[in-house]
Amino acid sequence: MSDEYELETLAIRAGVHRSQFNEHSEALYLTSSFVFDSAAQAAARFSGAEPGNIYARFTNPTVTAFQERLAALEGAETCVATASGMAAILATVMGLLSAGDHVVASRSIFGSTVQLFNNILKRFGVETTFVSATDTAEWRAAVRPNTKLFFLESPSNPLTEISDIAALAAIAKESGAWLAVDNCFCSPILQRPLQLGADVVIHSATKYLDGQGRVLGGAVLGKKELLEGVYGFLRTAGPTLSAFNAWVLLKGLETLKLRMDAHSANALALARWLEAQPQVERVYYPGLASHPQHALAMQQQKSGGGIVAFDVRGGKDAAWRVVDATRMISITANLGDTKTTITHPPTTTHGRITPEQRAAAGIKDGLLRVAVGLEAVSDVQADIARGLAGL
Repeated sequence: MSDEYELETLAIRAGVHRSQFNEHSEALYLTSSFVFDSAAQAAARFSGAEPGNIYARFTNPTVTAFQERLAALEGAETCVATASGMAAILATVMGLLSAGDHVVASRSIFGSTVQLFNNILKRFGVETTFVSATDTAEWRAAVRPNTKLFFLESPSNPLTEISDIAALAAIAKESGAWLAVDNCFCSPILQRPLQLGADVVIHSATKYLDGQGRVLGGAVLGKKELLEGVYGFLRTAGPTLSAFNAWVLLKGLETLKLRMDAHSANALALARWLEAQPQVERVYYPGLASHPQHALAMQQQKSGGGIVAFDVRGGKDAAWRVVDATRMISITANLGDTKTTITHPPTTTHGRITPEQRAAAGIKDGLLRVAVGLEAVSDVQADIARGLAGL
């Protein structure tokens, strides 16, 4: 299906391939391998001369349906589905980079991504320079002759910083590098980085694409030729999305537009309420006029998204008291769920990076991140107010 259809239609109708039974809901193919009609057909499938399913590590009809649907939503030529969001990032760098290459990355990214670039990839000869998410001059200054990849999240985790994707895409192109954008916080409903000039879009499908905290999944999207190495890494190394998880994610995509609109509306209401609370030092939310990149966010995104972060006066102890006082909100680091979640990033999602790295990323000890769900926002406010009142 093409862009002649609206996103909410693509989220329901793209990637549908009915079997001989002509089922209405997408079929779930739970099998490890596929049977061939002959030895010649088997050889043709393995060589790539004939398209078709071979082995579920790298071909499965249910996974293919998910890949096609998400590609339609992102406006991408192709999609490579993976076992998790981190597997998607790993597959991207392993498929695109080699020893001796250089990466320029935003310092405002998920803690596990920092670990991957800073520790694991470094051992294999890939160096990373971390720069400001918002200062394009730092990106340009960090470029080396061997720079092959720009990597960023926008909005960033957890401070919702907004990078100028179009500007960074231009700098990357001038430098002979690719730009990869983690679009987890927005989903293609709110932001389509490929339209802004990005070469690669990455998702933790575990988050909003599922939307109900049920399964793990990831995805890498872009031009087919560029992602051949990514697919090759998946086929060989096997960080594969299971058929069952792909089927769950397919059903999640059907309600993505409705959920993202509701998440954004609830998050904006919560962010405005938090700004009025005396125990709150600062609120980070792209939909607020007070956000430093508010104007840019509203150019790149359709709304502010569902993530709100805020600094509590009193540091870690105060932040923990707010978390522990909640009765309804789930204390967990996952996000993108129908259920509102709360976490203390300095000791959870970003707990494995150094204090100096956290400080450089602007992550203070009193920071809390709320992934606003679909409950009545008044109930979410009341749950947080209980903790704030004790400070």
